[in-house]
Amino acid sequence: MFPVHYVDPVYRPPSEADSLILPVTDGCSWNRCTFCEMYTAPQKQFHARNEAETLASICACGEHFGNEVRRIFLADGDALVLPTRRLLAILRAIRAHLPAVHRVSSYCLPRNLRKKSVAELKELADAGLSLAYVGAESGDDEVLDKVSKGETFASTCEALQKLGEAGIRRSVMILNGLGGRELSRQHAENSARLANATQPEYLATLVVSFPQGEQRLRAGFPGWEPLTQHELFIEMEQFLSGLELRRTVFRSDHASNWLILKGTLGADKPKLLAEVRAAIAAPEHAGLRPAWARGL
Repeated sequence: MFPVHYVDPVYRPPSEADSLILPVTDGCSWNRCTFCEMYTAPQKQFHARNEAETLASICACGEHFGNEVRRIFLADGDALVLPTRRLLAILRAIRAHLPAVHRVSSYCLPRNLRKKSVAELKELADAGLSLAYVGAESGDDEVLDKVSKGETFASTCEALQKLGEAGIRRSVMILNGLGGRELSRQHAENSARLANATQPEYLATLVVSFPQGEQRLRAGFPGWEPLTQHELFIEMEQFLSGLELRRTVFRSDHASNWLILKGTLGADKPKLLAEVRAAIAAPEHAGLRPAWARGL
């Protein structure tokens, strides 16, 4: 038997495709964001995994895989909700039983860092936590409120700065189209402002999508209207135009994106803007991802 027990569905960032997914919690401790369907299944109700079970899984993975495992992603939605003591025990077990691992990462809700000091986060970094994926979604307080994110520009900024001070790399995610037509411009401008204020090591954009329908989102945001492909590109152009980043790896290549963008900001900002403006002017010549390939 595989030495790790999973509760389906299991999610991980695209860049963790080759990582061992190690659940230390199930579900999401917040789970109220109206745009997110990831942890709505009844079996994904939030709870922390049994510590002894988690440590036993790490030991068993060491016995089964030896030095084959190089990366580990701590699942589910927000492993950093766990107390620092428990996280340190997990990271130390990984180091002891899977010595070839050189990167441990996790999703991170900003709210989960409010009670964690920079010193605690530095302990986690020293023990092996090297990357946190922070779903900022937007830097605009009105958008965040309407989608029940439970965060603000200030709370997200504080969390990202704490992680940076502790030496944990940050991968920030922004949802293209989350503000709908009504709030598109302020969503783009304030999301750029958030990135500028925190200078994350990685920045990604995904297009907001609703495989199960938009009912949950519209309950708190009744005026929300989805952006057309053209409007999504205009919002992206506004977002990129507002970015003043020194050295951030930028990716807009998730399956939800029509236009694939890759570069380093700020060096590649002119190139990326040119690609977006070309898609706005002549989408038929922009090499867009076909609609069938955007299935989630």
